[in-house]
Amino acid sequence: MSENHCRSVCRHFAHVVNGTTVVELRGEIDIATTPPIAARLDTLTGGPCPDLVLDLRAVSFIDCAGLGLLCRARSRVLARRGRLRLVTEDTHFLRVLCAAGLSGVFTTYPRPPGWAGGTPDRSEHALQ
Repeated sequence: MSENHCRSVCRHFAHVVNGTTVVELRGEIDIATTPPIAARLDTLTGGPCPDLVLDLRAVSFIDCAGLGLLCRARSRVLARRGRLRLVTEDTHFLRVLCAAGLSGVFTTYPRPPGWAGGTPDRSEHALQ
């Protein structure tokens, strides 16, 4: 009998642009990939007034665990009087937010806001 093993993969890269931490997420955000991402986002949102952008343009799939991850990051940022923005052009993802009752909860942009020509600082981290 042939077994088909599916493995979720999500990579993220974090860098700072003009004082804002930008986290580029790539791949699938699901129950298998959220724990290491959550740990990283907890670190990034642990200080006062975090300014965080989650770039979701390269995310191919997100499930309820992924939505929970976004909500957790938002709660942590707001509790510390910071700001969280999402970057996505994916109409399917925007419909998922709407269906989950989260469409008005997150500020979304089709591309990173405000620093179109900004150069990232050299504080990049990769997680696989």
